[in-house]
Amino acid sequence: MHRERFYTLTASCPDRVGIVARVSGFISAHRGWILETAFHAEQPDEGGGVGRYFMRIEIRANSLPFTPDEFRERFQPVAEELGMEWKITDSAAKRRVVILVSQQEHCLYDLLARWQSRELDVEIPCVISNHDTFRGFVEWHGIAFHHVPVAPDNKAAAYAEVRRIFEEACGDVMVLARYMQIIPPDLCAAYPGRIINIHHSFLPSFVGARPYHQAWAKGVKLIGATCHYVTADLDQGPIIEQDVIRIDHTDTVDDMVRYGKDIEKAVLARGLRYHLEDRVLAYGNKTIVFR
Repeated sequence: MHRERFYTLTASCPDRVGIVARVSGFISAHRGWILETAFHAEQPDEGGGVGRYFMRIEIRANSLPFTPDEFRERFQPVAEELGMEWKITDSAAKRRVVILVSQQEHCLYDLLARWQSRELDVEIPCVISNHDTFRGFVEWHGIAFHHVPVAPDNKAAAYAEVRRIFEEACGDVMVLARYMQIIPPDLCAAYPGRIINIHHSFLPSFVGARPYHQAWAKGVKLIGATCHYVTADLDQGPIIEQDVIRIDHTDTVDDMVRYGKDIEKAVLARGLRYHLEDRVLAYGNKTIVFR
């Protein structure tokens, strides 16, 4: 991965001839230096119609004579001509990641270790939890900790507080690092494509609670973890990343939980990285992931 400052243009639009030529032509007309490109054409379904085209382009920042804001203004006519949904981001602007956690520590520990080593080059302004368990650990890292209890009779107030904290922290993405609560529909609607969850199952199998127990009862030979965007439909949001490990009849539920923790950490870290690097383009309930 190059370390110089760059802008990332991501876009999708109805498929047609000349999309790449039109976009790259705009960049080259302003002497933009393209560092990395990725493209994908999604074919239409069996009903026919027009497919959809996806792209991700990294451009050396100092090769363009204008800022990202001016890029947005100048590129807008091209985007309108092509019917694009698009955005441009600046690698110099660190994303602000707010972590939510309950009483399972492994994903939180892993993310903070990656943040501390700068493997994840982000800002973590705060951690929110429905338990006070990890306050000392989080504050030892110099990160603010917010205890927001969630009970059946205070959910609306609790999630209003979560939203207030996220907004006050200027959060870019909310990461549910084994946050064992169901996010309410209004919060999902407020941040589409900005809430990431790690589910301890290879979705769509074994949604909801106790998936390792469900998997053991079914006698499966593979268990896994899924990183996905959160929607109002429980554990049904667009999938970003998955992985599995093989098990057999001698493994207990406790064994499966232990194996699963390693997968969960790795899958969440990869999925979050893909999101932070603008490598994930959601389309309906699917994602295009440019690795």
